[in-house]
Amino acid sequence: MIGMEEDPILEAVLVDRPTSVATREFNIVLGTTVALALVFLFISAVFGDAFIEYIGEDESDVGVRVPVWERNTMPYDVTGDFGIALESGPYDILPTENEWNSTHYFVEYELPITEGGAAPDGLISLAVWRPNVPEGVSVPIIAEIGPYFQEVSVETPSIEVPGSWLGQMIIDQILPHGYAFAQISVAGTGRSNHCMDLMGNAEQLGNDAAVRWLGEQTWSNGAVALIGKSYDGSTPWQAAMFGSEHDYLKTIVPISGLIGVKELMWRNGSSEARAPIMHNGVYGSYGFDGDEEDYQNVCPDYIAGPATGVGAWAWGGEAAGSYWSERFFLDRVLDNYQGSVYLIQGMHDWNVDPHMAVPTMNMLIDAGIEAKGLFGQWDHDYPDRPVQLDDRSDLGGRGGEAFPEMVRYDWMQDLLEWFDYYLREIGEQPGQWIEIQSNQGSWRLEERYPPADVNVLSMALGSELTTSGGTTVLPDASTGPMWQSEPLNESIFIAGTPRLHVDVTTATLGGQLYALLEECSSAGDCIHIGHAIMDLRYHAGGDMVQTWVPVVETINAKMEFFPLDAEIEAGHYLQLSLQSTGEDYLPASTSSIVFIQEGATSTLQLDTFVPEDRRYFTPPACGHERCIQAGG
Repeated sequence: MIGMEEDPILEAVLVDRPTSVATREFNIVLGTTVALALVFLFISAVFGDAFIEYIGEDESDVGVRVPVWERNTMPYDVTGDFGIALESGPYDILPTENEWNSTHYFVEYELPITEGGAAPDGLISLAVWRPNVPEGVSVPIIAEIGPYFQEVSVETPSIEVPGSWLGQMIIDQILPHGYAFAQISVAGTGRSNHCMDLMGNAEQLGNDAAVRWLGEQTWSNGAVALIGKSYDGSTPWQAAMFGSEHDYLKTIVPISGLIGVKELMWRNGSSEARAPIMHNGVYGSYGFDGDEEDYQNVCPDYIAGPATGVGAWAWGGEAAGSYWSERFFLDRVLDNYQGSVYLIQGMHDWNVDPHMAVPTMNMLIDAGIEAKGLFGQWDHDYPDRPVQLDDRSDLGGRGGEAFPEMVRYDWMQDLLEWFDYYLREIGEQPGQWIEIQSNQGSWRLEERYPPADVNVLSMALGSELTTSGGTTVLPDASTGPMWQSEPLNESIFIAGTPRLHVDVTTATLGGQLYALLEECSSAGDCIHIGHAIMDLRYHAGGDMVQTWVPVVETINAKMEFFPLDAEIEAGHYLQLSLQSTGEDYLPASTSSIVFIQEGATSTLQLDTFVPEDRRYFTPPACGHERCIQAGG
């Protein structure tokens, strides 16, 4: 690859390090005063025997640590295009030979021969930015791992150039506090060799090698964090799978990332429109192009991968064999990971649906992993970008009602405090809770999400929900029944994952249901609340195909809506409609007419709560011109 011979090749070596002990108790500080804490930058340096050095005792190191419910009293800059930390760090960036002040390295790691391609000699390309700290002082590292560095499609000409989407912000806001930053190209992208493995074993091993290499450098204090969005929000989960083998990875901040590849493209057996072709596009983009590196792309998954999408749609998700299990990360994270998780998710994410973050939060908590969630009504984006959040916030139940309250200008400060605690052991432990925003913009705290202390509101088709039409769903993507409730006597507050359990018969062994839940005013104006989809071959839930006798046998389709958080206004009514498909989902490969049966076992189940029992808070108000315009 171009420039490979110009950069040193460094081998990643596994080293055991002791794990620090931290409390795993949920902690909400009750108080109303603004706390000002004097913070010392804690840095370890190694000169023969290790010793600890404290630096930064001047006024510049006075830290601001404020509970989330008091942040609206602090002087955040709320007019820019992204959040800015309240605290100014004392360090400049360490100059290097290029204009971006970065240094490029190759990390060597061993690939199993079974991976083909460049095995066994894997190389991972990465670039590092360091703070200009006193000689001998070691620092923690924040890193982003992804396929987009040095890719024309996202205008990153070189991995040595900070990513405009996140890297530059971290370099500007976090690095001056004594943190290094790294950008890492996954296998088969940028200057990293081997195949583009689409989150498979080769990619996972390369990510782990990069984390270990960062943790073992002489200028590193052995504490590494991973952060990123989308694909770059999936790689932290991959690295966390190796947690039992070393403890360099102290915390991860996945933003709209994947806990598994199949989970991105299939829901209850139903296929996203992109699912059958996505593999082909990815493998084709990074595959054979007639250059001298094509030998690196002769990998088994380049044969198996493109077929998995079509196969899963036609015959079921499990038809891909071990391909999907190799690319499911969450189970191994729960078993192995020893660090913390700050999980960020848009509740209207059209790319990475929120069902991968919800109920993952509860699984992390139950596994004893220290975790915090930030779930706002944005889509596939960062929480502090008013222009992007405004551009992508559609009215009509797609997040627009929550703008501009969704803009979190305190986010960069929040990241700094999170990294200070988990990478330096400085300050108070950040809150172990979920900050969740409703579809109407209000923010509150939850100990779990979905919350445990909810009341189930059950509405049966044919009684609490009535239809004036038929009960037949045709496989034409447009014909199906609709049910409505009576106007609500009082407002209801819905959290988590509503369920639709509905009795059906089918004309053939197949069929699909798409459910749309809306809130409608007395004038008939409706907004999207939530949706669900199910291939009826999976009507009982799970990943295994079920069978039944068409026409004569009734089955109960146990549909689960994508996670939502909604306030339904008193005087409005709920509207439920069923069709064969919707959103960006494909028609079922086993098409069928579906006959809906009303009655006590066909119910819409909503998890509701009493707002007076919750703790609400108001973030710093957005003062960006977009927010002012929206407020009118």
